[in-house]
Amino acid sequence: MTPRIDYGNGIHAIDATYVRHQLAAIHLIIDNGRAAFVDCGSNYSLPAAQAALSELGLTPDCVDYVLLTHIHLDHAGGAGAMMQAFPHAKLVVHPRGARHMIEPAKLWAATEEVYGSERAKALYGALIPIAAERVLETTDGMMLTLGARTLSFHDCPGHAKHHVFIHDHAARGLFTGDTFGLSYRECDVDGRAFIFPTTTPSQFDPEAMRDSVARMLACQPEAVYLTHYSRRAPPALLATDLLRRLDGMVAIARQVGAGDTAIAAIHQHLRTYLLAEARAHGCQQSDVQLLEIWDMDLELDAQGLAIWIASQTR
Repeated sequence: MTPRIDYGNGIHAIDATYVRHQLAAIHLIIDNGRAAFVDCGSNYSLPAAQAALSELGLTPDCVDYVLLTHIHLDHAGGAGAMMQAFPHAKLVVHPRGARHMIEPAKLWAATEEVYGSERAKALYGALIPIAAERVLETTDGMMLTLGARTLSFHDCPGHAKHHVFIHDHAARGLFTGDTFGLSYRECDVDGRAFIFPTTTPSQFDPEAMRDSVARMLACQPEAVYLTHYSRRAPPALLATDLLRRLDGMVAIARQVGAGDTAIAAIHQHLRTYLLAEARAHGCQQSDVQLLEIWDMDLELDAQGLAIWIASQTR
């Protein structure tokens, strides 16, 4: 199990043990003995979350909230299991996602459509429904108190319509889910993060993503906490790289266009484009190593870009 990262500001990162080492983080916020988890990985991630809580001298009754940035299952698949384990917690989620946490049949069907039935089961297990009375729907700008700190919730579509970012005012940090992209630590060079967008199906919208990144930067955060993977800074510099690569990925989709072979063609162009960007960044891994790190992301990004470009050409 990957050691918990303590950022010294009440925020801790826990490896969700999803697919591989440090692909997805669960964040734990602690203030005055009260706790909240931000995103929760899959059902298989629960033991790591419980172990972190225990290491910090807290019990399940100390958990007030399970906060979801959005309901894609690498972020929310373990929500039902967490809610069973932490009986006093409220699940906090965007209104578009709440109904799917309460009754997950449609969410599971959509997941099977993307991954296939067997792969979906292997990645996530069975989704556990959550009682409606334990679900709190966000509104844009809503604030909650955890211990003595304030957390605010802000709509940020682009990756998904049911996405929020969470502003931890005490830490001057934003939990950005997937809207601020992903940045795996294997690709860091001399402390500089390599970041690129996630265009996962099926609600990718580049203009909305650009607007959401601007909303995040307007909060003047000291750092962003990505689910893939954890604390990254400085946000303004990262945003410049992120948005430039967003434009590059959108240009690929426009170049390929819609059609039966779009996913495969976009996938190939994405590989070439991101490998060139990684080389320019100074990444020293082989092409094979980088493509292995990005394997699932490239697959999903190609699907999402193909769905988006098809919607633009109807």
